[in-house]
Amino acid sequence: MFPIEAAVPVRYPPFVTWGLIAVNALVFLYQISLPPQMLEAFIYRYALVPARYAHPEWAAWIGLPPGDYLPFLTNMFLHGGWLHVISNMWTLYIFGPAIEDRLGKGRFLVFYLVCGIGASVAHLAANADSAIPALGASGAIAGVIGAYMRLFPLARVIVLIPILFLPYFIELPAAIFAGLWFVLQLIQGVGEFFAPSSGGGVAWWAHVGGFVFGWLIIRMIHRSARTYRPFQRDEGVLGFNPTGHGG
Repeated sequence: MFPIEAAVPVRYPPFVTWGLIAVNALVFLYQISLPPQMLEAFIYRYALVPARYAHPEWAAWIGLPPGDYLPFLTNMFLHGGWLHVISNMWTLYIFGPAIEDRLGKGRFLVFYLVCGIGASVAHLAANADSAIPALGASGAIAGVIGAYMRLFPLARVIVLIPILFLPYFIELPAAIFAGLWFVLQLIQGVGEFFAPSSGGGVAWWAHVGGFVFGWLIIRMIHRSARTYRPFQRDEGVLGFNPTGHGG
C-alpha cells in the first residue's frame, strides 16, 4: 500500500520539507561515494546501534563511544539503498507539506526531529541487544503520517496496491490509510518478538514510536485557529472542504 497523492491543499511553499529531502539526498550521495570500509565505519558511527547503549563495554571494544547520543538524531538522515531513500522521500513529499503549512516552518522542523528521536528511542527499547545499525527517515516520517491522520482524518489519499503485479489504485480517507499502515507496522513489530530477524530487516518499532509521537504531540504544537491564516474557499479545516466535512 503505497501513497500516490494526498488531497490537502497548501498555500505556502514547503521549504522545510524540500530542505529535508535535499539533505537526505545529499547525505545518501555522500554515503554511496565512500569505499566499503569507510562506509561501514560511517554507518556504525552515525546510525543507531542499540547494543552500543545497552552494552557499553561492547561498544568500547569495537571503538564506538558508548556515551555518544548523536546517532539518535543522525540516523534519520542515513539510508540503506536507492529504494529506501526514494520511498521515504516520496512519502515525506506527499504528507510533509500539509503538516508544515499548519505548523509553520520552524515548528515543523522541530516536530520532524522530535518524531525521529522518539522513533529512535522506541527502536532502542524494543531491540536493546541488537548490534545491527538502524537508519532511515521512516521513523520521523511515521510521525508526519500520524499527525496527518489526526489533523486531516477525512482528507482523501490515493494509494497504489499491487495485485498480481498489476497496479490497483484506490482512494481512502486519511484516517483509514494511516490506521491500516499503523496496524501493519504494529503486527510486524509484535511478530519480530516471536520470530526475530537475523538480518537488518525493518525497524518496525521505530515506525510505531514515530507514529505515536506524531499523533500525540501535533495537537500540542499546531497553531491555533486564532493565529492561523483564514482558510480559503478551496481548502478545508480537515483537508476535505471548507467546513471540514465530506460531501
